[in-house]
Formats: sequence, C-alpha cells, structure tokens
Amino acid sequence: MIPIARPQMGEEEKERVWEAMSSGSLAQGPRVKQLEEEFAAFVGADHAVATSSGTTALHLALLGHGIGEGDEVITVPFTFIASANSIVYTGARPVFVDIDERDFTMDVSQVEAAITPRTKAIMPVSLYGQPADMPAIDDIAGRHGLAVIEDAAQAHGAAVGDRRSGTWGAGAFSFYPTKNMTTGEGGMITTLDGAYAERVRLLREHGMKVRYHHDIVGYNFRMTDIAAAIGLAQLPKLPGYNERRRAIAARYDGELKGVITPYVRPGVTHVYHQYTIRVHERDAFVEKLKDRGVGSAIYYPIPVHRQKPFVAMGYGDQSFPVTDRLTELVVSIPVHPSLSDDEVSTVIGAVNETAAELGPLEVGAAAG
Repeated sequence: MIPIARPQMGEEEKERVWEAMSSGSLAQGPRVKQLEEEFAAFVGADHAVATSSGTTALHLALLGHGIGEGDEVITVPFTFIASANSIVYTGARPVFVDIDERDFTMDVSQVEAAITPRTKAIMPVSLYGQPADMPAIDDIAGRHGLAVIEDAAQAHGAAVGDRRSGTWGAGAFSFYPTKNMTTGEGGMITTLDGAYAERVRLLREHGMKVRYHHDIVGYNFRMTDIAAAIGLAQLPKLPGYNERRRAIAARYDGELKGVITPYVRPGVTHVYHQYTIRVHERDAFVEKLKDRGVGSAIYYPIPVHRQKPFVAMGYGDQSFPVTDRLTELVVSIPVHPSLSDDEVSTVIGAVNETAAELGPLEVGAAAG
C-alpha cells in the first residue's frame, strides 16, 4: 500500500536528537532559540516563537492580540477543527465565511459583510499548501483596523509572489509528523512585529521574563530542545522536500484524467502539503484506490460548523454551500517527497482506472 504520508527521518535527525539528549538540555533551550532564528529567516519574518503544537501556536497568536470574551474572529469552516477551536479557547466566537470554489481558501468577497463591531481579527486558512489571498485579506484588515492571523499549518514555504506565508500579521505553523517539515510535534508563530512577539513569548512561558517572576497569567506552551533538534535537521531539507512535492504535483496535473485537479492562483507558490482532487462517487473512489494499493484521505469529511461541538454552539443551521458541497467531493492522494517515480506512476494509474470505472467528475457537477 502506498501511504498518504510517510514522514522522513534520517541520520541527521538522529544525530541532532542524540546531541540534545547528551547535552542535558531537554526542555526549551538553545536549540529552540536556534530553530526560531532559522525558521524566521526561512519565512522572511523578523521574529519566530516556537510552541508545543500548531494548535497552541494559533491559540497564542490570538491571545497575543488580546482577543478574548465577546470578540469575533472571521475564519472558514473548511479546515481542521483546531482553527476554530483556538478561537473558542480564548472566549471569542468564530464567524465563518465560505471558501472559494477554485482553491479551497477564504472567499475574500464575503469577508467585509461578516465584519461587525465585535470583530477583532481575520484568520484565513492556507489550506493544502496554497496561501489564502493574503494581500487582499491584509488590505481589508488594514482598512478596518483588524488583526490578521494566518493559519499556515500546511503552508511551510508557500508564497504569494516573493512573499512567503507567515509574513502578513501573524503566521501560525504546525510541525506535526505529516507536515512538510516536522519536529515530531510542535508549532511556530512568525511575525514582523517585535512587540507582538514579546507578548507571545511572555504568554508562552507562564508570564515570566525573569525566572519565578510572573507578570501575567500565562501558559506552558513551550517546545522542547529535543523537538527543536529534529526541526533543525528538517529545515535545511524543506526546500528540497517542497520541490519534490511540486514535481509530483506537476505529473499529476499533466497525467490524471476524469478528476478535477487543484487550481493554483497565478503568482502563487503551492507547496502541496496535500494534493487534493475532486472525484465522482468519492467514497467508492477511496475504496477502489485502496483495492489498487493506493492510500488516500479525506480532508475534511465534516465541515467545522457541522461538527457536534459547533452544532451545540448554534452553528448547525448556518449554510456554506461551497464548503458543504466540496466536503463530499474531495480526496487527497499521496504527494509526499519519499514517493518514488514508480510509485507516482502507480498512483496515476490507480486514479485514472478508478475514474474510468466510476465515471468522470465534470466541472459543472463539481460547481453544483
């Protein structure tokens, strides 16, 4: 079976981890600081703050802007639930807008109508490795005095023009094992704003600047030096990993038949955390791929506003027609950099044979 993901760990990661373990510095320490500096340089941000997960990165990014009880944050329902959960953690309320039919990211044309006097931030999700329309979102936020927090959990190295994800407002990245780079578990907040970075650092570590002197009520959302050691080995490999993903995606773009392949906006660098297609008879499609030895996954089968906790909060009656439709059509196929050329050929053959067997998905049908 060709898996949907295959995290890559080599001798460099083992050596870095052993060095960290041998040093006796296991909690947040010099390797975390080094990873912050190197990741900030990679993204093109002035500051980076490492965290224990992508979810805690989102949570801290919101808290750093003082978002809390009674506030609203505009985001999308077509995402992993952590995007919306992190808003709820602060006491604020997510306000959902639908996604763009073509690229799965926030429909910018719907944002301004969702702004109210309670709105404090916009949280677009750069899904599957393609940035949301960050310049347009940043412009709207600037005109309305709102913070921007990019959920860049899947967008390591993605860019709009020459500007990478994580450089508009705050960027929140995940280093979960299946991401384009990993620390085993971990996250990172990036920003150009030094004062904001200091607030986030203070919140990350129990509100301490000086040990045992607590200025505010904070959290323990620190990354360990062991996790950072893995990240320091992974980060130099990230550009190569991303290029391999893009090369595999180019083959899929050119050779897949009977499915709708990803749309990439002009001038955007997509880093293909997932290669997500739209197919006819999706659930049967997944099973037939499995029978042909190809793993796949559905990201995401249930939109956030239809998840049980959010139904209980009163979101269940809301309608987001593009999101609701696409959750029934999408399936992600293997695109990880460890795929061999022969495995890529196998995936292409399996998809094309399955599409021929079940029938093609027409563009008109996909658009409802």
